[in-house]
Amino acid sequence: ITRAELLDEILLAIAAGFETTSTALAWFIFYMSKHPHVQQEIKRELRDNEIISTTYLTLDLLDKLIYVDCVMKEVLRMAPIIDCTIRTLLKDDEFNGIKVHKGDSIMIAVHNVHMDERYWNVNPHEFRPERFMNEDKNYNPYALGTFGGGYRACAGQDLARVELKTIVTRLMQYVTFIDGGEEKNSGGKVQGLTTVPKHIGVYIRFD
Repeated sequence: ITRAELLDEILLAIAAGFETTSTALAWFIFYMSKHPHVQQEIKRELRDNEIISTTYLTLDLLDKLIYVDCVMKEVLRMAPIIDCTIRTLLKDDEFNGIKVHKGDSIMIAVHNVHMDERYWNVNPHEFRPERFMNEDKNYNPYALGTFGGGYRACAGQDLARVELKTIVTRLMQYVTFIDGGEEKNSGGKVQGLTTVPKHIGVYIRFD
């Protein structure tokens, strides 16, 4: 690619990465405030791997945090940061008796797929990070569409995961999020460039 195209890709990666990661963090804070036992399990994993008070985080240290990976997957499954993805057909096809044609655009509602009981062994409406260590360990990769799939998968997904995992780990080293009450911390969604929490209000305890 040309130098100009390369710079365009870099700028897009930075802009897209900022918006999506900040949205994912907002949802992480919301779900942690609603599930304090998950926060405690993360902190236990940090202690077990002697990371709870580590000043410098390395990729080797982050790779040890399997439960943190599961929590991030579950947050993104419960609250995908984009509402849909669209694909344009390259040839005529048929799905369940419905004929579609070359040039048609197919919109895939990400949240619907994430909540589809056909693809998850554990109730998909429950927030359960451990599903990714047990019953849903071998989930269909297309059932978790946070970063898309196939040739059109997000080019920056590896960077996004490392960035998010680093921030999540650092937060869990020092703070605990506490539910601010149903009136102020009721969740809900607002659709903009990304899908963000509508009502989020938490207390922060410094550990």
